[in-house]
Amino acid sequence: MKLPIAGLLALAALQAAPPQRTFTGTISDSMCADDHASMRMGPTDAECTKACIEEHGATYVLYDGKDVYALSDQRTPEKFAAQKVTVRGTLDVKTRTIQVDSMTAAK
Repeated sequence: MKLPIAGLLALAALQAAPPQRTFTGTISDSMCADDHASMRMGPTDAECTKACIEEHGATYVLYDGKDVYALSDQRTPEKFAAQKVTVRGTLDVKTRTIQVDSMTAAK
């Protein structure tokens, strides 16, 4: 059975796409990541995270205890600031950015 060229190209694209993964960590900001004590932009880590985003142009990130990942979705993390979450998505290894498909509170 011969596949048309378009079918072969689609199959190759599917095989080349990075696999979807699950990441677990804490929502933080790109200025503090794992060390809110140094900036302390509020009385809690959540308030510090939100202040760094709103007042200093930082972005939401996921910190897993070792690595920091940028997040493609910058709206959903606001409600999870300083909380442990599970993110489902694909990782762009070069930019260390997770293309977020879903984000939920970690159990």
